[in-house]
Amino acid sequence: MNELLLSKTWNMLQSWLAAHWMHGMRIAAILFAAFLALRFIKLVVPTLREHIAGRQESLEDAKRIQTLLRVAHYLLSASTWAVAVLLVLGEIGISLAPILGAAGVVGIAVGFGAQTLVKDYVSGFLLLLENQIRVGDMVEISGKGGVVEEVTLRFIRLRDFGGNVHFIPNNTIGVITNSSLGYAYAVLDVGIAYGSDIEVSMQVMRDVDERMREDPDFSSKILKPLEIAGVDQWADSSLMIKARIQVKPLEQWIVRREFLKRLKLAFDARGLEIPFPHVKIVK
Repeated sequence: MNELLLSKTWNMLQSWLAAHWMHGMRIAAILFAAFLALRFIKLVVPTLREHIAGRQESLEDAKRIQTLLRVAHYLLSASTWAVAVLLVLGEIGISLAPILGAAGVVGIAVGFGAQTLVKDYVSGFLLLLENQIRVGDMVEISGKGGVVEEVTLRFIRLRDFGGNVHFIPNNTIGVITNSSLGYAYAVLDVGIAYGSDIEVSMQVMRDVDERMREDPDFSSKILKPLEIAGVDQWADSSLMIKARIQVKPLEQWIVRREFLKRLKLAFDARGLEIPFPHVKIVK
């Protein structure tokens, strides 16, 4: 009995293979072609991204190209899978017309429940089109600040100074503060004692700025000389001098820290006091 059942099963399998072997070969060819296409995309797009970005004279253009090609990599991969699935379904004998028609109806129904997802993709497309944000930018979005590690049509991934990773859906993005477009400013609030000579203090600041611009480690980071706005505030224990230095994007923090360190040493050498709150204890 078992031998008869096995014999019938084998005969049925042979009959099916004989009748459908061409479809099987085509399906195998489709899957193999899809595999090759995905491998090609995975190997070529990153290489192309680095090659094109490396030939750009402007850092801004290079970052934009890298971001756009990352999204292109994702779209090409998704499109390859979609085409492969549709072709395989056609080889199996499933008519695509009803599926596409049903997909349209279901898409309308799902669209009402997936408005957030649609907004994500539309917002992501506009962000890329308008060049508002690129991979490598320092930004603040929705109260979260950090370096942009990934931009997709669905979300933006940030990594903050503490190493925390933030995923921000594109539809929730309102105001974007980008510190990496064109240039930045190292903003300085320098406090001096009320008894200090204001003009001398400002000249010391200019001298420190000049020496930094002559330093090979910082000359390429600084775009313009120090701008001193003047006395900005009468604080409780000091006069606050407001100033700024125009620098390349993402260099404002290192330039500001180095300037303040050198300014402290220069003030000490000239006998200029940097005031701080004192507490007097009366007995």
